[in-house]
Amino acid sequence: MTNALSVAGLEVRLGDLDILRGVDLEVPFGEIHALMGPNGSGKSTLCHALAGRPGYEATGSASVAGHQLLGEPVDQRARAGLFQAFQYPVEVPGVTLDELLDEMSESMGDVDPERGAAAAERMGLGAFMDRFVNVGLSGGEKKRSELVQLMAARPKAAVLDEIDSGLDVDAVRDVAALVEELRSPELGVLVITHYSRILRHIDVDAVHVMSKGRIVRSGGPELAEELEEKGYEGLLGDEQPQ
Repeated sequence: MTNALSVAGLEVRLGDLDILRGVDLEVPFGEIHALMGPNGSGKSTLCHALAGRPGYEATGSASVAGHQLLGEPVDQRARAGLFQAFQYPVEVPGVTLDELLDEMSESMGDVDPERGAAAAERMGLGAFMDRFVNVGLSGGEKKRSELVQLMAARPKAAVLDEIDSGLDVDAVRDVAALVEELRSPELGVLVITHYSRILRHIDVDAVHVMSKGRIVRSGGPELAEELEEKGYEGLLGDEQPQ
């Protein structure tokens, strides 16, 4: 059966630096997986490689719903069903959130701006539809704005890069509830995070731990609890990056 996201033998090089050294990962439709790991383990590089960021040389295989991503331009990856929510959402002066959703709909065809507007109302961002994207928003509001775009886009695979970064306790809980609301038989979600706190509010199906450019441990939610207890050094031992 085709997965929402499939990565096999993915190796990524940036200049003279080998960052990913054979990543294997599968996120089935209908499931939410978490990817954890210490700084320098390769989590952000995985995001960049999937999204097609320039300068990253990727070999191996990475596909969304069976559509091969590697070698495709960024817009084609999005049209194939890949969505990335950024750790630090950028401000887009001069473009309102409403205009962004309309442009997404026009260029991609399968985007529902009305669904996005309804999601914005539920998230308390209805008044932000006529404001420039992310301009003047708090960290939590920016993360909610990203999820509004995701709900409008209806992708097949969503990669949420440190969606909890910089959020207070209440905002983490709210964002986690929105992520859980995304669960659908037509979507697979990969939540990338340093910490287990957001996972206390999401019913994740699997947890993967990355170190030294590889996924070295996979398991159920209890793996995040073990990580909370032992820390990366205690859990990974010699797998810790040097």
